[in-house]
This record gives sequence, structure tokens and C-alpha cells, in this order.
Amino acid sequence: MTIQQSAEDYLETMLMLEEKYGYIRSIDIAKHLGVTKPSVSYAVKRLKESGYISMESNGPITLAPPGRKIAQRIYERHKALTTFLELLGVDTETAEEDACKIEHVISHDTYVAICKYVNANSDVKIKGYEDE
Repeated sequence: MTIQQSAEDYLETMLMLEEKYGYIRSIDIAKHLGVTKPSVSYAVKRLKESGYISMESNGPITLAPPGRKIAQRIYERHKALTTFLELLGVDTETAEEDACKIEHVISHDTYVAICKYVNANSDVKIKGYEDE
């Protein structure tokens, strides 16, 4: 299944907001991603049509199982890559920004190697990366 980077960013953001607040609102997505509310409305509509999320009229957004799976994969990559970059001496803010860009394009083999490095050289323990 191929999904565009922007859709992955939206799903990852939804998961992060759900973990932080316990719910997902369009306004919070817009703030987090720095986009307009109409942009979020368009993306939410497309994600709903694709079966990645569900949303009742004016209700909170819920990640459907396929959307949650993608969001978790991207978020785990983000955390692993951020930790890796910090281990290299990159400041946290830059590491977060760069990880967000890298998480979508990195090969599986490189990601596995990074996870092994992080596991061997930090207190962070990444699991399940071989199954991806």
C-alpha cells in the first residue's frame, strides 16, 4: 500500500495528539502542522475516504486500524531517528525536524542499522523494526 508523505504526516500527528490529549481535533492538527483549517479539512476528508480514520459530523477524529498502523510505524521511525541524531550530537530541535523529513524516505536496511545502533548506544530500546 502506497501512501503519500503528507498523509503519513497527518496520521502521525493524529497519533501524537491522541497520546497527548486523549482525542484528536482538526484545530489541533492545523496548529501542530502549521497548516490552515481548510487544508486539514481536505486531508481529513481524503483520509476518511481511504479508510484510515473515522469521524462523525463535528465529532473527534478516530484512527482506524489501517491508519493507526501507518501512524505507529512513522512515529516509531521518528523517535528512533531523533534519538540517533541526538546521539550524533545534533540538538533536539534540529534532530526532531530532520527526523520528520528522513522518516519517509529512509530505506528499511538503513533504518534497521540505525535501530541496532541506537539500541547498542543509548537507554532507548527500539523494538519491532525488523518486522516493518
